[in-house]
Parts: sequence; C-alpha cells; structure tokens
Amino acid sequence: MRILLIRKSLIKQLLLVLLLVAVSVVYTQGYTPGVISVLFNNDRRLPIYSVETEEKKVAISFDAAYGDQYTPQILDILDQYNVKTTFFLVGFWIDKYGDVLEEIHRRGHEIGNHSTTHPQMSKLTVDEIKKELETTGEKIKAVTGKDPILFRPPFGDYNNRVIETAQELGYYCIQWDVDSLDWKEFGVEPVVDRVLKKVNKGSIILFHNNAKYVADFLPIILDRLIKEGYEIVPVSELILKDGYYIDHTGRQRPIN
Repeated sequence: MRILLIRKSLIKQLLLVLLLVAVSVVYTQGYTPGVISVLFNNDRRLPIYSVETEEKKVAISFDAAYGDQYTPQILDILDQYNVKTTFFLVGFWIDKYGDVLEEIHRRGHEIGNHSTTHPQMSKLTVDEIKKELETTGEKIKAVTGKDPILFRPPFGDYNNRVIETAQELGYYCIQWDVDSLDWKEFGVEPVVDRVLKKVNKGSIILFHNNAKYVADFLPIILDRLIKEGYEIVPVSELILKDGYYIDHTGRQRPIN
C-alpha cells in the first residue's frame, strides 16, 4: 500500500512537471500566428469555434453557397439595426452573384472565404486546398481590394492538413459554437430559441443567407441580443490575431 501511494505521488509530480514545461513553452516560443491548437495535444489542429472574452460581444456569420433570394432582405435588416457581420462566400456563388458580393461589401460587411467549389476539404491534397482558397481569395480581393483573412471549411469539415494549409496562406480558420440549424427549415421559433439559449460571450453564430425563414427570425434575434446587452461584430473583430491558443473545445483564449 505504501509503495502504491509513493507511485501515485511520483505520477502527480511528473504531471506537474509536464504542466510547467507546457506552460513555459507557451510563454517562450514564437508561434505564428501565436497559435497552439490544442494544449497537450499538439498533433491535432482545431479552428476557432468561439472566443474567450470579458466583453459581451458576439459575431454573426452567414454562409452563402446556394441562392441569394433573401440576401437583400438580410442586408436591409442588418442596416436597420446598424449591425455588421461576416459573409462566407463560395467561389461559384460569387461567379453567379458578383453584384451581390459588391453590395455586401458596399454595406460594410466582412467577406470570408468559403472555398471555390464547396468540397469536403479533408479529402483534398495540399495543392487542391490551396487552389480552393486562392481562387476564391482572388475573386474576393478583386471587389474588396484586400486579401480575405477568414476561412470557413464547407460542411465544417477539416483536418490538420486543411487548417495548416489555410494558416500558411494567411487565414484564420473559423467554425461556430452556435449553430442555428436554419437550413433545416423548422420555422422561426425553433431557430430563435436555439440561438438565444446557446449564445454567450464570444460566440460565433452560424446562419445561412438562403435559409427560408431568415428574414423573419433575424430581426427577432438581433432585437433580443441587443436588448440583452450584446455587441454584434464581424468575426475578425471578435477573434484574437496573435498571442493565443485554442483549447480542446475550439475556444480561442489569450495566452496571458
């Protein structure tokens, strides 16, 4: 029994040493762009699902891959509430709705990269991933005059190769921690209830620009969030650009 207790004590001491070494690495190494994907599991890379912040801030995002029927209404509603958001656009959507991209940009919203052909990114090679991002990145830059810095993988599908390649190209990989499930077309109330129950400081909310009831649930959600004291910002204004790590839940946290 005494030997067992000694062994347990030694194990605890070893774990403490490992913890101190890990923390030391976090503080002393120069990461680019300051990212440690998952503490104690550096083999796995995660995108940013949410952000640790003391401020009552959230980001709203819209994925656009198919259709633009409701986009003009979305933009008008956002103007009414003086809210700026992030639109993640697919390359073939831009080809079809280039004038809508211009209008989204003109209204002051952020444009993120959502790939060129909306594939399952984890099945692609490095060169194929680069082509997906670079092709659409050029289309976005042609309108905005700036290289996009945010990338959201289609279907939320990623692996280490996807994240590392995107980071190499200068992108922050973005997921979400509040999925509205608006694409399932359950109606207005289910979306409103789901979003408001799950939202918290630092949340990234996922909507789709062509969700059937978006023009109905969006003003309700905006009104409630604003009344509850939330500031709604584009994704790039919510995330940390450096000096951070991403924990095992995908939450981006400052190192110090």
